[in-house]
Amino acid sequence: MRAIRDRLRAYYGRPRNEPHGAPLDELVLTILSQNTNDRNRDVAYTRLRQRFPSWEAVEQAPLEEVEEAIRPGGISRVKSERIQRILRAVEESAPPAGGAGGLSLSWLRESSRERALEFLEALPGVGRKTAACVLLFAYDRPELPVDTHVYRVCSRLGLIRPKAPFLEAHEALRTLTDPRDVYELHVNLIRHGRRLCKPQRPLCDQCPLLPVCPYGKQLKAARGVESTR
Repeated sequence: MRAIRDRLRAYYGRPRNEPHGAPLDELVLTILSQNTNDRNRDVAYTRLRQRFPSWEAVEQAPLEEVEEAIRPGGISRVKSERIQRILRAVEESAPPAGGAGGLSLSWLRESSRERALEFLEALPGVGRKTAACVLLFAYDRPELPVDTHVYRVCSRLGLIRPKAPFLEAHEALRTLTDPRDVYELHVNLIRHGRRLCKPQRPLCDQCPLLPVCPYGKQLKAARGVESTR
């Protein structure tokens, strides 16, 4: 994994995490990111925060008003219902001893990994990727969120077995990765999946990971055979 980190770092740079300490904000943002692009997600999130002064206000608002605010993010009916259900679940769930009550997830900073993941994944529509995003971006806790880009690149590299469930992929990559490198690898793997290691016709000739990529070597060899026919 270190060789992969170094090759991606040389190509894309070394991103640094700046944890913002706002897990509830991150949770809602990640819900808004589902089935849309970053731009539409950000527009929907900005409109939501401008329309409502607090998460309590979002929770208590008529569903139609929340839906209208986040409409640019797509499937706004589903997401608005999910956000309100999450906010109610957060408020109603008893936090661990010593944690903040009400609409707060600040207790995640010091919680055990098992308790944090168990709580987050019990929320409506929240899976391991969303839970990992909350812990990584809010508190720099060493979770490597696996989206479709990360999954594709790591499958081709042979880091996870073919057709492995996403939960298995999360655990496998977390085990393989130095905690200090989790954020950097998460960001650079996504960049790589978007720019070069595409689902169709990956740009293997430009790939900095080609020397360590079984899939890329095999594909390049096959292309070479085809070009000589």
